[in-house]
Amino acid sequence: MPNIALITGASAGIGREFARLHAAKGGDLIITARRADALDTLKSELEAAHQVNVTTIPLDLGATDGPQRLYEAIQGQRVDILINNAGFGGHGNFIDRPLDADLAMIDLNVKSLVALCHLIGRDMAARGGGKILNVSSTASYMPGPLQATYFATKAFVSSFSQALAEELKDKNVTVTALEPGYVETEFAATANLEGTNLVKSGASPASVASFGYQAMRQGSLRAINDPKLRFMLNWMIPLLPRKSVLGMVRKMQAK
Repeated sequence: MPNIALITGASAGIGREFARLHAAKGGDLIITARRADALDTLKSELEAAHQVNVTTIPLDLGATDGPQRLYEAIQGQRVDILINNAGFGGHGNFIDRPLDADLAMIDLNVKSLVALCHLIGRDMAARGGGKILNVSSTASYMPGPLQATYFATKAFVSSFSQALAEELKDKNVTVTALEPGYVETEFAATANLEGTNLVKSGASPASVASFGYQAMRQGSLRAINDPKLRFMLNWMIPLLPRKSVLGMVRKMQAK
């Protein structure tokens, strides 16, 4: 059983549930997010409940030097599992949104993930083993009017993850893209999606984390937690006219 898991965006939602799941299996943790108090609370919970070691590293991964600072902070610890969970979305017409907000989204959702896969994936390859789980989304399967940048970042994450999986397979390093549908977390409020059909119902963070963790352990390339969504995205959406898909997605996200 791999021992140390590094989890980004671990202060809430799916990231927190990944941490709870790994700790329950006896694994040590390095957890990071911007909110130091939430990380400390989770550390106390997990160490008391499971007698594991939890290292907290509060920082902003979206900052230019965020991934490098995190990597420097974990020197001396062997990371067997990397779970890139940190990310956020944002609702609205692209040209009406503040450009800085979308560029920051790209920095966190894409640039920090790529940097950590490079830094930590390189160490895993040198050791001859490791597992990487990148949290993507069902958004990766289509363009997303009213969340144009967010959907595009997730398309990147899924594509990048698959290519990296092929490159690293001979090094005994697996890379999995977890592609959940809507999950009942802080995401909807942060992305200003409340009141849209997209967030009427969703899966629990615990169920998605469990599904993703198992897919990672199995070395799956892509993993969609909802069987109905899995069928629709793989067998129906590709056959529909692209303009129809765009209209459907826009209507789903309209207020």
